[in-house]
Amino acid sequence: MNIRKLIPEDAEGYWKLRLKALTTDPDAFLVTYHEAISKENPIEEYKKSFQSEYILTFGAFEKAQLVGVVTLVRETRQKIRHRANVVAMYVDDEKRGKGIAKSLLTEAIKVAENISEIEQLYLTVDAENTPAKQLYEKVGFQTFAVDKKAMKYNGQYRGEEHMVLFLEK
Repeated sequence: MNIRKLIPEDAEGYWKLRLKALTTDPDAFLVTYHEAISKENPIEEYKKSFQSEYILTFGAFEKAQLVGVVTLVRETRQKIRHRANVVAMYVDDEKRGKGIAKSLLTEAIKVAENISEIEQLYLTVDAENTPAKQLYEKVGFQTFAVDKKAMKYNGQYRGEEHMVLFLEK
């Protein structure tokens, strides 16, 4: 397995994996599948974001196949530039249980530690996603808030846990 920062040429593979994520694990994401497919040109948007210095997306590859992703979004406002957010974490449901998610998260943390401004990483996780919460805790994230009715979709509420990791600098 190879983990690296995604480049514009990876946008189409990312888009396919993103759609699979929204189909297989819809509760794990704020965006719905229908919202995602209604975007005008998502592949071009991803090509641009993969060139941003503030949005760093990492992919896990088995051979040439993208099987997992995680994105680190740096804050740009002066008072919160010391923070970044971990978002859009997903590993192909057929590839889980092999340490891919931990490797992706470890890479994102390592990169964040090497960016002098970043001192804290934040993420939000579905309160019922026990495997994800356990992974985040294993690498050092701690829950600091729980929003019991954070999302409402089709009349059903879902809670979210907000977690933080203070980087050692």
